[in-house]
Amino acid sequence: MKHLKYTIFILLVSIVFMSCSEGYFDVNSSETAPTTQSLDPQYRIKGAIENMFTGVIYRGSREVLGITQHGAQNVANYYSETWSSYLTTGSYFLWQNAYVYSLPNTADLIALGEKHNSPNFIAVGKILRAYGFGTTTDQYGSIVFTETYDGVSSLNLTPEFESQEVVYQGIIQMLDEAIAQINEPSDIELNANGGDVFYNGNKEQWIRLAYALKARYLNHLSKKSSGDMAYDADAIIEACSLALQSNADNAYRSYGGGEAENDRQPFSVGGYGSSRVDYFSHFFVELLKNSLDLDVAYEDPRLKIIVPEAVNGGYQGVRIGEGPLPDNATGGDDYSIGNGGFYTSPTSPTYMMTYSEVKYIEAEARLRKGDNSGAYTALKSGIQADFEKAEASSLETTAYLAKMDEEIGESGLTLSHIMVQKYITLLFDPETWVDMRRMDYSDEIYPGLERPVNVNLNIFPNDDDWIQAMVYEYNEEDRNYENMPDNTASVRLTTPVWWNVTE
Repeated sequence: MKHLKYTIFILLVSIVFMSCSEGYFDVNSSETAPTTQSLDPQYRIKGAIENMFTGVIYRGSREVLGITQHGAQNVANYYSETWSSYLTTGSYFLWQNAYVYSLPNTADLIALGEKHNSPNFIAVGKILRAYGFGTTTDQYGSIVFTETYDGVSSLNLTPEFESQEVVYQGIIQMLDEAIAQINEPSDIELNANGGDVFYNGNKEQWIRLAYALKARYLNHLSKKSSGDMAYDADAIIEACSLALQSNADNAYRSYGGGEAENDRQPFSVGGYGSSRVDYFSHFFVELLKNSLDLDVAYEDPRLKIIVPEAVNGGYQGVRIGEGPLPDNATGGDDYSIGNGGFYTSPTSPTYMMTYSEVKYIEAEARLRKGDNSGAYTALKSGIQADFEKAEASSLETTAYLAKMDEEIGESGLTLSHIMVQKYITLLFDPETWVDMRRMDYSDEIYPGLERPVNVNLNIFPNDDDWIQAMVYEYNEEDRNYENMPDNTASVRLTTPVWWNVTE
């Protein structure tokens, strides 16, 4: 074991302090690979932003598609859809990508901001870092936090794990510090080298993003009722009021659609994840066919925007875990493929945070405090923004919202109406899994939701057993087994994370 630890130590140091020479993570040549202090911060910000997409957003969504049920595979019994095989053996690589690629870049950005007397870069580093830690802890629970690579200290190969509650406190603190620091006098401007691919150096938009993320993480606490991290609807609503104000503030990465796989949206043809999502799922397609959950179905205009029509016509999704029928060889032409739509074409953007999500968060918080009128107004604003983002016509948008008023209205508003709209908006976003767990995978919240076909009954024998967290990666277990929590698959996959335990 000792020899193994030293071997992994050498490998990790080599990875962390070398440029990634090939592959999806080589988004900015040597400037994106985690290094020490060899560059000024304006040359590091682009890599810090883009590696958060490749290392956290994409990796955080890919293996949970069989849980969130946006997309499905062209074979039956696919491991991530049946919650088996690799998911039970620590072969899900969000952990490695977060700690080797994404988070080290943010640590270096902070360190470089400090070195060059530029608090604005420190602030951006903290905002991105909060997102990276937030997504990671939401999928695993307890994680390495304080003792991870910080851009200054020597690398600790056996760091302590900290509870999710402690991590959440740190995330909120980082965001608050960033909001306070970003407008402090800085020797180097954020977009000095054109690296701020989010906001072109607009600090007020970065502040809005920080508040949006703060609202998101505070909203995760919906089952907490005591202590410093108790759910506070008013604090969430306040954060939303200071967060993204329109689609112009959306935080996203765009793609050129070129030959290189890192220049194409990950779930598009030729993108890094093109083999991972072959079809849209039955659940998602059927939801779009009647997203208002009316007795007489009313088709969502976004169906034909997001989901390509099947070769043989119509819109049909594949049931998770089942594969296309009548067989996997010829059944595919009857189903809507998982790429080529508005969000899955080579030039489609990938979103970190949107104005629509902010309004859905606000709507949930207002509904929980009994403000149905405010909740309904926020929900409609979120829907309108999402229709506009998806380039639906104004006539389609107006008709859909009018149908809502006619059939639902503020008096008929339920949590399901909010969460269904949020589910549609957060296509291929790891945040969806957070919501589904908070909602206890309820088919009253998500009409038509069912467990996968061929689900792993060895670990999930009962109808109400759903996956709750991810197994830590095997390389972390080999290297740092003394500090990590119980990593037995039957424990990790079925034990709720901290914010999902009701107080």
